[in-house]
Amino acid sequence: MAERLRTVLGHIRSDNVDFKMVSEMSADVSATQFTYTLESPSCLTYEQRKFYEENGFLLVRGLVSPEKLDRFKERFAQICRKEVQTPGMTIMRDVAIAKTEFVPGEKAVTKIQDFQNDEVMFEYCCLPEIVKYVESFIGPNVMAMHTMLINKPPDAGKKTSRHPMHQDLHYFPFRPADRIVCAWTAMEPVNRQNGCLVVVPGTHKGELLPHEYPKWEGGVNKMYHGIQNYDPSQPRVHLSMEKGDTVFFHPILIHGSGMNRTDGFRKAISCHYASGDCHFIDVEDTSQNVIADEVLELVEKRIGSKSGIKFSDVWKMKSRLVKGEAHINEL
Repeated sequence: MAERLRTVLGHIRSDNVDFKMVSEMSADVSATQFTYTLESPSCLTYEQRKFYEENGFLLVRGLVSPEKLDRFKERFAQICRKEVQTPGMTIMRDVAIAKTEFVPGEKAVTKIQDFQNDEVMFEYCCLPEIVKYVESFIGPNVMAMHTMLINKPPDAGKKTSRHPMHQDLHYFPFRPADRIVCAWTAMEPVNRQNGCLVVVPGTHKGELLPHEYPKWEGGVNKMYHGIQNYDPSQPRVHLSMEKGDTVFFHPILIHGSGMNRTDGFRKAISCHYASGDCHFIDVEDTSQNVIADEVLELVEKRIGSKSGIKFSDVWKMKSRLVKGEAHINEL
């Protein structure tokens, strides 16, 4: 395990973002060797495919230009100042901030979710440099299923800026898991001081585990579920990233983030993509019914009545086609 971790860290620290291998090696690879990546369409090198297959994530340096990220950052500021209102968008505040005096503007908002209806923010999901990698994991029918801009606040001393170790599939009522991938882009330097992503390499080969709210003394943000009885001794990798670096990862990969020990807000933008050929499942009587009940309770609170809406209906409303066909919403 120690040797494997050294190999992982060697790739992450490398400036060779393409993980270049001789082209002849790629020609000899049989598609049956790979489970989590696709032979076609694919922009991945042989080594990138092998790395993702083994570890469940792939970090690509400098993928998104600073100019594009600044455009999304400005749009975020406009949303926070209420100069822009987008239907269906969820605006969240850290539990520690929510218990203090109101702080106006960006400092009051720790995350926006479901920005698929905002034409400026949705540009991130459609960036060709992102989508070409996404297709390598899920195929040509590309659906944006879950969108976020995270504005991790300076920790107020309660450690609430942490995100517990979790698996994203816990939140998703669609399958198969291997045709889902997240693209997560740093909007500024991200490191251990301001709470970078932490991943447990290889855990994407496991199964979806039961989640619950961690019993943290300072409180936990809404829907920040973590793996029950998580073993903190598992070898972890901290993903230090520069502005524009993008990590792609599998929905079963165990990951989280530390607290922000700086005075600034740590920003990142992300989208979970799924193949348009995925299908919805019934999560009743599974470990996911906890999050399903919580989401539906919030929906009913918003509309002010019992709606009869299903968990899958919520996700259909969150989704938007990026490229190809969307068979997932036909049923």
